[in-house]
Amino acid sequence: MIIPKNNLSWLKVLAASFLLTLSAYGQNRVEIELTDNWKFYRGKNDQAFAKDYNDKSWKTVTVPHDWAISGPFDKEIDKQTTAITQNGEKIATEKTGRTGALPYTGEGWYRNSFKVPALSQKQRTLLVFDGAMSEPRVFLNGKLVGQWNYGYNSFYLDVTDQALPGKINQLAVHLSNRPKSSRWYPGAGLYRNVHLIVKDEKSIEQWGVSITTPVITEKFSKVNIKTRLTGDHLRIQTQIIDPDGKVVASESTEQQFGNEFDQNIEVATPKLWSPESPYLYTAVSKIYQGDVLKDEVKTRFGIREIRYEANKGFSLNGQVRKFKGVCLHHDLGPLGAAINTAALRRQLTILKDLGCDAIRSSHNMPSPEQLELCDEMGFMFLAESFDEWAKPKVENGYHLYFDTDAEKDVVNLVRANRNHPSIVMWSSGNEVPDQWGAEGVKRAKWLQDIFHREDPTRPVTVGMDQVKATMESGFGALLDVPGLNYRVHLYEDAYKAFPQGFILGSETASTVSSRGIYKFPVVMAKDKQYPDLQSSSYDMECCSWSNLPDDDFVLQDDKAWVIGEFVWTGFDYLGEPTPYDEHWPSRSSYFGISDLAGLPKDRFYLYRSRWNKEKPTLHLLPHWNWEGREGETTPVFVYTSYDSAELFLNGKSLGIRKKNKATPQDRYRLMWNDVKYAPGTLKVVAFDAAGQAVAEEKVVTAGKPDRIVLEADRSQITADGKDISYVTVSVLDKDGNPCPTATLQLKFKVTGEGVFKAACNGDATSLESFELPTMKLFSGKLVVLVQSSKKAGSIALNVTGSAVKAGEITLQSSLPEG
Repeated sequence: MIIPKNNLSWLKVLAASFLLTLSAYGQNRVEIELTDNWKFYRGKNDQAFAKDYNDKSWKTVTVPHDWAISGPFDKEIDKQTTAITQNGEKIATEKTGRTGALPYTGEGWYRNSFKVPALSQKQRTLLVFDGAMSEPRVFLNGKLVGQWNYGYNSFYLDVTDQALPGKINQLAVHLSNRPKSSRWYPGAGLYRNVHLIVKDEKSIEQWGVSITTPVITEKFSKVNIKTRLTGDHLRIQTQIIDPDGKVVASESTEQQFGNEFDQNIEVATPKLWSPESPYLYTAVSKIYQGDVLKDEVKTRFGIREIRYEANKGFSLNGQVRKFKGVCLHHDLGPLGAAINTAALRRQLTILKDLGCDAIRSSHNMPSPEQLELCDEMGFMFLAESFDEWAKPKVENGYHLYFDTDAEKDVVNLVRANRNHPSIVMWSSGNEVPDQWGAEGVKRAKWLQDIFHREDPTRPVTVGMDQVKATMESGFGALLDVPGLNYRVHLYEDAYKAFPQGFILGSETASTVSSRGIYKFPVVMAKDKQYPDLQSSSYDMECCSWSNLPDDDFVLQDDKAWVIGEFVWTGFDYLGEPTPYDEHWPSRSSYFGISDLAGLPKDRFYLYRSRWNKEKPTLHLLPHWNWEGREGETTPVFVYTSYDSAELFLNGKSLGIRKKNKATPQDRYRLMWNDVKYAPGTLKVVAFDAAGQAVAEEKVVTAGKPDRIVLEADRSQITADGKDISYVTVSVLDKDGNPCPTATLQLKFKVTGEGVFKAACNGDATSLESFELPTMKLFSGKLVVLVQSSKKAGSIALNVTGSAVKAGEITLQSSLPEG
């Protein structure tokens, strides 16, 4: 695509992607993840960079590692007295859980010893960091070899001059997290992977492969592969391989353009990438000098076409569609910020069932593992960069580095990730205070131009909350894709004011709820607070600046020029406990469609009823254990993909409800607002378009907890010391009914070839450690994380509690293939 000079032109995007595989390639390239045997020290130390420093007393950890997730939770940690302008606050007040109340601030040191392979007399050695929180300073063999500021960014260092091939090398990394540097829990430490790359001097540059698909037809696709390298008088041979290992195209050339090969390879009858069919090819690039192989890189990519067109919207492979997306912060609940592929895969599996097809990384640069999984599993991706530009939101935020670092941070973001087929859009910022005034417009254009220079195939957006200001200043008009955060009442005005011909809901809803908690009376409310610091799961409460899901549904369904939404948020996250920012012990969010443990809230089924077109949805709320509310009004809601249903209480019909357009809620929910509580069985029967009963769901008043039941998301895991099975723990009464209000304290024991990793109950006010093998149920449930060892075998999880029968489940782990 050529980015038009003004947004009155159509935006057309054609691109594909690559994923660099980290592995060993014979004697020409070795790529090693530096995972094990790290030494960690928490605190200041002026000598730890030295090669011969004695670190034997330090803690041994594996990387990725988040030093803060162990806790404890403490209201004094990063206590901020501030007015959150994004929430419309005018007066500064004390915020105690804004960054999760976990000890992420301060300094930390990591050290590791490793042998650098000796491949040849002339070789290059690189260190690649997928992210380090934050301000990493990297020392090799006692010498400072490089540093970075932005904790969310990938960066690499060429350490050829300092590395000792064939010998033991000492790596030391210093990290420093300033207080008041974030609006949410950022994590701490080497929370993403660290890689050692050793290759020939004449080789492919780091992030030097760029694959696009500028021509796509039913008969063929032109795959353009640009390969940057060090050295000349070389030859490249490229093979394109399908998922079955069959070579579908091949080309060899010696023609270099400066330090780059530029190949156009035809793939016949291409299979296209989409969320419904995430088909991936692999390009194998081999660099030769004469007949000598110098380097080899394997690159996965997808073939797909994206377009953004005025008055038509977004299309993928020629089909107009709307983003059914969620925003995700980078933390993984009880694992903190430490990246884990099993945890990411579980998140995406849950989102697939939701019917979600898109993710916005909020408000940070994504991990390679997340993008790899989105490529594989089929999720479109909005890759975001910054939460601040030159004007601050927090005292020690990114504004400290914007002028000096923003360009190189964008360059690294794009070059490291530009070829993932999942990425369909870049974001240069979120709710930046620079939305006001001429300087902000200049910054927005400057950043967008950098994105266009590095990747002319994708558009750029910004999540805008100051919509009136951006309409007046021209800020919103210059963007490729105008993104609105909330402000549903301004969508029409923005559509008329902006020239692009479409609007993206870059952040929507921010409805709040606590899983399994219901409050009475049931009324729409903003900034509603309760003494227990929970929010009602009737999904009728939001923030002063946000709205209910149904308001966005109306825009998505009725306005062709609204191209989709990214809901805030897919999962609860650590920090930012709105509407309880000023109330201890709230320390995590209430915005999630699923809670911090990944357990679906009722709102999950409201979105699923619209988004999942493959499977029907029928969900009944609230639970039916209301001792003391006999005879009182207890509204019943049904979230369903069916248009009508009949409700029964203890066999008596309470009437049929049919969706209608009286209110947004009547349009998307079935509601019986005058039900009087009586213990027993509440049942709903759903009808199809012909009026035939096709599905039913019920909830039953449960008795006292009798036994513990366990259910694993995966009973077979890999014995690699990293894989995790998530086991949902709940309690049943003697008749097998779930006990939705149980708060029993439970204990966990893991035996065999695995370990207890963490637990989480989804309670935003819980101060129990994630890493101790005991926790209270919240609304009758919690989740235990069981991690494999590096030995294959069986793993047993035993869960016990007072006055209930214990639960046990057996898992199996097997050695990784190859």
